Amino acid sequence: MGTVKKDLLIGVLVALFATFGGVFLYLEYFSKYSFNDTLQMISEGELYGKVLALAAIPNLFVFFIFIKKKEDNKAKGVLLATILIALTTLILKFI
Repeated sequence: MGTVKKDLLIGVLVALFATFGGVFLYLEYFSKYSFNDTLQMISEGELYGKVLALAAIPNLFVFFIFIKKKEDNKAKGVLLATILIALTTLILKFI
């Protein structure tokens, strides 16, 4: 695997990890309800897209860290994953 492809993959994986971390942080620490109750409310209210969009915010920080470290290909991977998350959010909004 070439260096560029490897760096893109690392960027995508870091972005996905940051997004899932954002979901966990939101559900565990920022919601006033328990983890399971919050998941149930998200499911009942069909709020997957909104929660996913909020959870992608940590990608912004990861992106700028990669830019500052001059790891542009990893930053491109983060951007790619963020675009995929945005498209997923858009699709979930209309389902």
